[in-house]
Amino acid sequence: MTDNIDELERKLSKIKQTKPRRLVMDVLRDAEKPLSAVQILAEIEKTGEQIWLSTIYRILDLFVEKDIAIKSTLLDQDQAVYGLNQYQHTHYAVCIGCHRIITMDNCPIACDSFEPSLREDGFRITGHKIELYGYCSECDKKR
Repeated sequence: MTDNIDELERKLSKIKQTKPRRLVMDVLRDAEKPLSAVQILAEIEKTGEQIWLSTIYRILDLFVEKDIAIKSTLLDQDQAVYGLNQYQHTHYAVCIGCHRIITMDNCPIACDSFEPSLREDGFRITGHKIELYGYCSECDKKR
């Protein structure tokens, strides 16, 4: 895990450190799950700081470009969520009732042994993204 933090710090050191960037980074570091830009804004405003939503989007775009953050768009949601690139393999389950994001503790596919059936020869897998959709226990009870 220390290597992951070191890699993240190395990438952060290559961009100019501004107060808005530090505010966004602090929220992403404290987040237990990926957050939307609006959720990041709300967390920053809780601290009494002011920042424009457009500034947050520009910062998130920069963080994604510099491989500091990962952007995901989840099913049936028109806004992206962002999380720090902790250089860990993570997948999510998403409740289609309340849109809660639940982190999976394991990966159902091992990249080194998984061989998809593709119509193109020579395709080398370098990664994958899996999102499971269903109902959390609370939403399932309401159905």
